[in-house]
Amino acid sequence: MAPRPDALVVGGTGLIGRWLTAELLARGRAVAATVRGGPARADGLRGWLRDHGADDRALTIVAADVTRPGLALSPADDDRLRAVRDVFGTAAVYRFGMGRDEARRANVDGALNVARWAGGRPRLRRLVHVSGYRVGAADAAGPAHGWDGLYRRHGAYEASKREGDAAVRDLAEREGVPLTVVNPSGVIGHSVTGEAGQYIGLADLVERLWTGRLPALAGTRRTFVPVVTVDHLARFMAAVPEHDDGPFRAHWVLDGATPELPELIGGLARHLGVRAPRAVVPAGLVRRLPRALTGVEPETLPFLSEDRYDTASADALARAAGLAHPPVTDALHAWADRLVAERFGRARPPLPGGFRAAGRARTYVAGDRRSPAHVLLHGLPLDGESWQGVAAELDGPALVADLPGLGRSAPSPDAPDGWLADLLAPVATRPVIVAHSAAAGPALRYAHARPERVAALVLVSPYFLQRRPGPHLRARAIVGPVLRTATPARLGGAVLGRAAPD
Repeated sequence: MAPRPDALVVGGTGLIGRWLTAELLARGRAVAATVRGGPARADGLRGWLRDHGADDRALTIVAADVTRPGLALSPADDDRLRAVRDVFGTAAVYRFGMGRDEARRANVDGALNVARWAGGRPRLRRLVHVSGYRVGAADAAGPAHGWDGLYRRHGAYEASKREGDAAVRDLAEREGVPLTVVNPSGVIGHSVTGEAGQYIGLADLVERLWTGRLPALAGTRRTFVPVVTVDHLARFMAAVPEHDDGPFRAHWVLDGATPELPELIGGLARHLGVRAPRAVVPAGLVRRLPRALTGVEPETLPFLSEDRYDTASADALARAAGLAHPPVTDALHAWADRLVAERFGRARPPLPGGFRAAGRARTYVAGDRRSPAHVLLHGLPLDGESWQGVAAELDGPALVADLPGLGRSAPSPDAPDGWLADLLAPVATRPVIVAHSAAAGPALRYAHARPERVAALVLVSPYFLQRRPGPHLRARAIVGPVLRTATPARLGGAVLGRAAPD
């Protein structure tokens, strides 16, 4: 049985909540986490924690609903949490296009319910409430012209977060609840793996960049959209109760080294091997244009500001706790790699991967880049994901790459043989090379030229052993436009047969 919890994470299955829960467990805390949705959500959280190396034996999971008084805890669970000293309020609804009532239920009423419940803990040391970096102290007592105007100007999400922030501060002051407000900037993925699991906000901008739907940026050349990695934020929040005292503290947690938005997007474009937008359009003009034309969610425009933020208190706490932001460029690259690998939330990659230079092209490489037992090279018109079923059956690590100009890799000015030699240059083992279709020729020539670097060679349907295609299939002027305009269903049926899987 888990020990009696001394820390509660409200919203344990959310982006911040699950990483914070993992961090608190790693620090030896006895943690309780609230979930909605029944046993399946609880099992999902435990599975996620174990997959990320957390020891969940000191974890207690309780069913709760922040939109209801007392968090709708059962009497037994409420008693089990009586010894909680630190309460972390991470539950919120982060989505654009919501109605005001929906947003307020979680972001205002929910935040107040958490604060009231925390205030009733006899041993409470700290309530840590997550707000947001655009929630300015100037609006802490409410906007000058009322909340209605704020909801009209900023939309339901941002306005509800500001209203919730003001309400929690007011309640804490009136009822003597020791409060720290953490204002994180845009939260990106883990600094090493890039994993986040959230695909809104800046991630949407990266998706539009990757898919060629970002001809221009909204804002100015000095627009500043700061970021913070989710692992640094989790470490910072876990340290707050140990270092904050007094009735109220507030910290803006963001990496001040984040490049200004045009430079940030330009750097990601170079890393991904895609074209960066050249034009910058004032946000006021974008607001006046139809969303169908711009592709920009109006509620994101208030975030496109040149404002800078006072991080002095957060920096001081981080130094006292021995924390430092990881290198922001490396973190952004790892995050972008992960977003592309996950197809921006539409798939789960079988192997972790990212972009690297090979053959003077940005190449997507997944798996073990240094000591693979197998190298898997796909053919036309596929990508590295086509090896998913095979890779799962192998008895050793695999290196999987998207060929130049296919899948996620950019075209290479080098010949395929040079690209493959450059790709495999860092490999220290003698792998089995498995090549399909168009990759068979370069693989065969590589193995012939470097037999000491190859354990074995497996060729699957080599194109040079097939019958010569008809003239119409060899005409680039015909085949190129057909491949570019064919639907996935038509192309899959033509190449793989009508019974091909989706």
